[in-house]
Amino acid sequence: MMEQGDVISHPQMCLEEGTSLQRGMNFRARGKVSVILMSLRRGAPYADRIENEGRILIYEGHDIARRKAGSDPKSVDQPSAYPSGKPTENGFFHQAALDFKQRKRPPELVKVYEKLKPGIWVFNGIFKLVDAWTEVSNARKVFKFKLELLDSVGEKSRWENADLDHSRLIPSSVKLEVWKRDKGRCVKCGCKDNLHFDHIIPYSKGGSSLVAENIQLLCARHNLAKRANIE
Repeated sequence: MMEQGDVISHPQMCLEEGTSLQRGMNFRARGKVSVILMSLRRGAPYADRIENEGRILIYEGHDIARRKAGSDPKSVDQPSAYPSGKPTENGFFHQAALDFKQRKRPPELVKVYEKLKPGIWVFNGIFKLVDAWTEVSNARKVFKFKLELLDSVGEKSRWENADLDHSRLIPSSVKLEVWKRDKGRCVKCGCKDNLHFDHIIPYSKGGSSLVAENIQLLCARHNLAKRANIE
């Protein structure tokens, strides 16, 4: 089971999810779990953002596919359905959020991965989809989805065998600073594989997610040994 803060390659991510993740929005991939891929990097194609010290993710819907001699995807409304009437990923996620708001179903649980650098992804945790809406951006309609970090004890039972010792999301700028400072290696042994962004002082014990001084890279072995203990 992935842990929040785990560093992973795209092939490893696809192996973890059991499917080829070629698009950013994946409603109930394999008919089971929903997955979204996000980016807060400069030049990212969509305006994703985090709020409330990393507890809230505002995720932007996705454009139509680019086709030869077709319209610029950034010039047309993001679609909720294909010409056939079948919902797009925007449509599936939007309906799930509406169903939750109307108390027709529990919130959709979503695994979120963030692109940190080319070839490097971070598992940001499990979120619940609680709201969706459309708004006008650059003279076109875009979807917005609100997701809340799943971290309460009462919600854990909905995720089978989950170990949800969640902190708040570490901002991308902090992750990049730590990655550069620690040279993409475990600070304990220098290992480059199975890395994890670790809170030196855990969030649950008052540690911050917002400063690089409280974040370090650990390999799986040293992260497992440390767990939530303050060294």
